[in-house]
Amino acid sequence: MTGITATQQEKVFAALDGFRIEVPSWGFSNTGTRFGKFIQPSAATSIEEKFADAGEVNRLTGVAPTVALHVLWDLPHGTADVPEIKRLETKYGVKAGSINPNLFQNQEYKFGSIANPDPEVRKSALEHLLDSVEIAKALGSRDISIWDSDGSNYPGTQSIRRRIEWTGEALATMHAALSPEQRMLVEYKPFEPAFYHTDIADWGMALALAHKAGPQAKVLVDTGHHYLGQNIEQIVAWLLHLGALGGFHFNDRKYSDDDLTIGSIDPYQVFRIFHELLGDTAGASDVAFMVDQSHNLKGKMEAVVQTVMTAQEIYARAALVDNELLAGLQAKCDLVAAEEHYRGCFWTDVRPIAREWRESRKLASDPLAELRSNGYVEETARARASKNAGSVASYA
Repeated sequence: MTGITATQQEKVFAALDGFRIEVPSWGFSNTGTRFGKFIQPSAATSIEEKFADAGEVNRLTGVAPTVALHVLWDLPHGTADVPEIKRLETKYGVKAGSINPNLFQNQEYKFGSIANPDPEVRKSALEHLLDSVEIAKALGSRDISIWDSDGSNYPGTQSIRRRIEWTGEALATMHAALSPEQRMLVEYKPFEPAFYHTDIADWGMALALAHKAGPQAKVLVDTGHHYLGQNIEQIVAWLLHLGALGGFHFNDRKYSDDDLTIGSIDPYQVFRIFHELLGDTAGASDVAFMVDQSHNLKGKMEAVVQTVMTAQEIYARAALVDNELLAGLQAKCDLVAAEEHYRGCFWTDVRPIAREWRESRKLASDPLAELRSNGYVEETARARASKNAGSVASYA
């Protein structure tokens, strides 16, 4: 595929018009790894600064109108913090998006949260989940995203089956508290921080727990949370087929961590995922796209803008696929022609058409270049440097 036709341009423009991706509040602060965290002078040090950064990302790209919030880090006083969040929404032009409970940071969670053998710890963790639902209601946020890090490190030290029961009971109770328009998104991860068994280790476990919880529970796919070589687009296809896909946390990884920029290691994988979504518009119309990255070395703002642009560009490539043509080639088992059409779309340079789309929508033609030249990072570094210099980097 050497050039883009007028029909293809129309398809790409339509796809980009409908593309939205949520940015994470924690992606703007001094976070990054489980080990040393390197302080950046321009990193956000408060919830207002996180909203300011998210607002700037949306102003530049036009496709990131919501910011994911972590309850413990961003709303430490629960619903009492909601008026301040609403003020920041109005001031910076971005809305609160998914609400993310924290089931991994408290000292009492050493042996688990909702699957802790201690019933008092399980009760405390469940109360936190229910508080998160109330926060989401007060903010008008649809999705509550649950990453449950519970598990065990050594064989025989925990009852896997009892923990399945406890996890299911907690999620079912949380589901019962949802308002009709809310959703509960259940995330999975094969390992880390639990290294022998994780209570929600793969999409099948997440799906089973979602089904047990109720119809407003869906599965959340984090692209970094898979074994090496796992066919993520097949998982996506299955979840779409079952009507069980709720959303994505986009990132990338070479081995097992998951904080690398989307598409930096395997952009073809992201293309394949987007193809499944664009090829099944009925099932994919309500799937939430969210970024889950926290950069330790890249500049925070640059990394987020680069991420959003990369996601847009790969989405545009997937929109080039002629699904009717491809289906015909697949039916005839014309393997080479089918793959060449598919690969040809992936290899098409869509950056010029993405620039045209941005210009036609009165956005910066190159948001990353605009960020690097408009002085925003330098200005925030001057304003925040002293606060960051005296801070201790953490996930908060």
